[in-house]
Amino acid sequence: MSKVLEGLLYSESHEWVKVDGNIAIIGVSDFAQSEMGDITYVDMPDIDDEVAKGEDFGALESVKASSELYSPVSGTVVARNDELEDKPELINEDAYTAWIIKVEMSDKAELENLLSPAKYSEIAG
Repeated sequence: MSKVLEGLLYSESHEWVKVDGNIAIIGVSDFAQSEMGDITYVDMPDIDDEVAKGEDFGALESVKASSELYSPVSGTVVARNDELEDKPELINEDAYTAWIIKVEMSDKAELENLLSPAKYSEIAG
């Protein structure tokens, strides 16, 4: 059974969001990393890049597959987890501490379309 943390919001494409004021901290769920296997590369946008809700912003690559990452919110990238460039396996070790990007949201109302932990558990159980 995959871990689903309380206090986060989730997308149907298996990204999680932690809201900190107007900043959305974005990563992938425990379910996503377990489905992919050993992650070998994380493709991330640059700081100041614009991301749009539902659009891809990067990808995860593993020995088994490559998977697009889809932004759960729209806004501007204000930080990226550069540690993942050298240590992509951090996502496998703990998907909820290994965030990928931080986005300054342009429309916080988009959060209302994300899934609660309980709802996400139904699709990622």
